[in-house]
Amino acid sequence: MRPVKKPLCCLLLVSLPLGIFFLCLWPLKPYHVVDVKYGMPGIAENLLQHGLWEPSDKYAHIPFKVKEIVTGLLPKNDCTCDKVEPVLNLPFARHLFHQVSVHQFQQVFKEAEREELKKRRQQEYQHFLERSHSPADMMIIAKANSPLEYPMQGLQVRPLKTIVIPGLSLQAPSRKLYQVNVTAALGTFDVAAEVDEVMVEGAGQMHLSLSSAQVDNLNRQLQFITYTNTIFNPNTADTVQLETDGHQAFFVIKIRHATIPKLYSSGDQSGYNVSALVTVATKTFLRYDKLRELISSIRRFYPTVTIVIADDSSNPQKIEGPFIEQYFMPYRKGWFAGRNLAVSQVQTKYLLWVDDDFIFASDTKLEKMVEILEKTTLDMVGGSVREVTQYSTTFQHTMSVEQGGKDGDCLTVRKGFYHEVEGFPNCVVVDAIVNFFMARTNKVQQVGFDPLIARQGHLEFFIDGLGLLHVGSCSDIKVDHASKIVMPWTRQSESDRLYKGFRYVQPLEDDGRLQEKLLYFKNRLKCMKSK
Repeated sequence: MRPVKKPLCCLLLVSLPLGIFFLCLWPLKPYHVVDVKYGMPGIAENLLQHGLWEPSDKYAHIPFKVKEIVTGLLPKNDCTCDKVEPVLNLPFARHLFHQVSVHQFQQVFKEAEREELKKRRQQEYQHFLERSHSPADMMIIAKANSPLEYPMQGLQVRPLKTIVIPGLSLQAPSRKLYQVNVTAALGTFDVAAEVDEVMVEGAGQMHLSLSSAQVDNLNRQLQFITYTNTIFNPNTADTVQLETDGHQAFFVIKIRHATIPKLYSSGDQSGYNVSALVTVATKTFLRYDKLRELISSIRRFYPTVTIVIADDSSNPQKIEGPFIEQYFMPYRKGWFAGRNLAVSQVQTKYLLWVDDDFIFASDTKLEKMVEILEKTTLDMVGGSVREVTQYSTTFQHTMSVEQGGKDGDCLTVRKGFYHEVEGFPNCVVVDAIVNFFMARTNKVQQVGFDPLIARQGHLEFFIDGLGLLHVGSCSDIKVDHASKIVMPWTRQSESDRLYKGFRYVQPLEDDGRLQEKLLYFKNRLKCMKSK
């Protein structure tokens, strides 16, 4: 027996300290497994049966008359992009009679690949919906004359944290026993204090039941109900069901991390110090003569503002000078890739985007752009680009998306604006602007520029930013555009000749219909109408 006991004693002596050691390391809160695979986050089955909006057949027998002028404003389930043929084919008819231009994106793909492409796009779209869906987006209709009081909106909890639910109350007629039940899907309930003559069942669980013969005591207990989020998601919501004697109500608790601000320090100077607040960003390709003219014009008015240059020329030339940062890229890396690079290096609160063939003038007032962004909620404000003929363009457009069913949505682009900006004459609110704008740096970085667009593109950035960017445009803030007029006696430079050859994409080239392909697949649009 002795030889057997000795190894056992040794084993105990070794295992006991190890056991204590691992117990100390063991987390106080046990981990649990959560399914984060694709799939719409659901709510309790009984929630789907009550309280959600469904058209009622109760009043179906009552006749009505349709107001076409109003129903025509309602969204349709499937938009169309039909082209209206003009009655008379006249020169410049589109400009004279504001005809609608229609682009059907599916037509740019070969017929043999359309079905497979549509399936892949639908799968990606479903994944997008499942990532972006939140129970807070679900419509809930409040039932009539409910005796329940509860918070309608604004209730929020940090992931895996606890809050007291405010505003819960029962206003019921006299009865022998009062009872209230609360049910959640992503958290548990408890009470922060216990009230006499109230029975609480289900503390620490997803379903909590409270009952009492005294309605005042029950209401006092309802003031201490807590909610603890138990299933982590950085940004979602829990739909809570509140129930008493045949009455049901629902309210939403948003579950999300606090938004961490990204603040910029511009020093302690008084007023708007453009050099401390703004960085000029541009992308260049081959046109060093134009770039140097741009920089020279900037220095006449803003000698110490930082200029960031993204350059993908074949034989790059170093641009010398103070407050200039030049970043070289692989040859012909592309227009939008260069914009991403330039924007990524901006360290100031605002960035001013300019093309490399712009020229600052006396009415290129960056101070006004700064003032607008400082005093309004706008994310960016555009100016006006003036040609040598004195014609100016602001490219002021609004955009809207109509629901289009399984084939994709319809984008409508209209010339014009939504409304004027109070306190700033000549400034309006739009969705798209010209390529001369000042913007909050972090907002442009948030949207980004699609690097697949290598040679020509503009509206695509604003389409990607639709719903994310609050855009303004001021027609009295101008920048000059270098002349494109070539006289017969003027010799075109070699750089200009090469630039024109690379700049404009021809329809028969491999990427001649690239933008339309991206709008069809990436943005899930089946067509675009321009008005």
